Amino acid sequence: MIAYLTKMRSAASEMAGSDTTQFLKLSSAVFYGLSSFLITVVNKTVLTSYRFPSFLVLSLGQLTASIVVLFVAKRLGLVKFPDFSRDIARRIFPLPLIYLGNMMFGLGGTQALSLPMFAALRRFSILLTMLLELLVLGIRPTLAVKVSVFAMVGGALMAALDDLSFNLQGYMYVMITNTLTAANGVYMKKKLDTADMGKYGLMYYNSLFMILPAFVGTWLAGDIDRAWQYEGWDDPFFAAQFLLSCVMGFILSYSIILCTQHNSALTTTIVGCLKNISVTYIGMFIGGDYVFSWLNAIGINISVTGSLLYTYVTFRKKPSSSGGAGGDANASDKKLLLPSGGRIDNV
Repeated sequence: MIAYLTKMRSAASEMAGSDTTQFLKLSSAVFYGLSSFLITVVNKTVLTSYRFPSFLVLSLGQLTASIVVLFVAKRLGLVKFPDFSRDIARRIFPLPLIYLGNMMFGLGGTQALSLPMFAALRRFSILLTMLLELLVLGIRPTLAVKVSVFAMVGGALMAALDDLSFNLQGYMYVMITNTLTAANGVYMKKKLDTADMGKYGLMYYNSLFMILPAFVGTWLAGDIDRAWQYEGWDDPFFAAQFLLSCVMGFILSYSIILCTQHNSALTTTIVGCLKNISVTYIGMFIGGDYVFSWLNAIGINISVTGSLLYTYVTFRKKPSSSGGAGGDANASDKKLLLPSGGRIDNV
C-alpha cells in the first residue's frame, strides 16, 4: 500500500512538473508575441507617422533603456547577473554584434517599408534559423516542422512576387535582419546553456558593449544632429511614444531571451512571424497602402496555414512517456528544437 501511494505521488509530481513546463513554454511565447507586436506598431508610428529622421538614434534609446533598467534592478536586488570582468566579452561573443545589427537594421526596415511588405519579407528568417540550428546546434527538425516551415516560406515568396512597390534599401535592411535574427536565436540558445551568464547578464552586456560603438557610428552618420534638430520633441504624444519605444526595446529583448530559453530559437522566430501575420492583416485595413491581388492573398494564407501547423506541432500537449512508441514520439519532439546541454557543449 505504501509503495502504491509513493508511486502515485511520484506520478502526480511528474504531471505537475510537465504542466508547469508547458505553461512556461506557452506563456513565454505569448509574452514575446505581444511585446513584438506592440514595439512594431510603436516603432512604425514614431518613424513614419511622426517622421522621426533617424532609426539609429531610436536604437540608441533602446540600448540606453536596457542598460539603465538592468543596472538599477541589479542594485535594488531585483535581478542577478555576474559582475563585469575582462573575459565577459570573449564568453558572449558574437552576440553583442548580432544584437546591435539586428536592432538597427530591423528599425531601418520598419521605416523604409510598409507593414504588410515588411512582415512578408521577415518570414525568410524562419528557414535561415532552421538551417543554422542544424549547422550550429546539430538539431534535426521533424518532418512536420519541415512541412510547416516550407509552407510559410513558400507562401511568403508567393505573396512577395506581386509586390507593387520596391525599395532596394528597405529590402536589403530586412534581409540582413533576417540573417541576424536567425544567428541571434541560435547563438542565444547556445550561450544561455553554456556561458553561465543568465538572460539578464546577456541582455545587459550586449547593450553595454555596443552602446559606445553605436553612438560613434550614429554620430559619424550625422544622425545625432538630425535628431537634435527634429521639431517634434515638444509634442508630448511623440515624446511619450519615443520613450515607450525605448522601454519596449528592453521588454522585447527580455521576451526574446525568455522565449528562446523555454522553447527554442526556431520557436522564437516562428512566434515573431505569427505576430507579423497579424501586422500584415492590420496593415491591409489601417495602413492604407495595401492593394489587393489574388496571388498576394493566396500566398499570405498559405503562410498563415504553415504558421498554425507549426504552432500546433510545437505546443500540443504531449503524453507522459513510458517507453515504446510514446517514448519515441517524445524523443522526436525533444530532438525538434530542445537539445540537451551535452549536445550544445560538444559543438
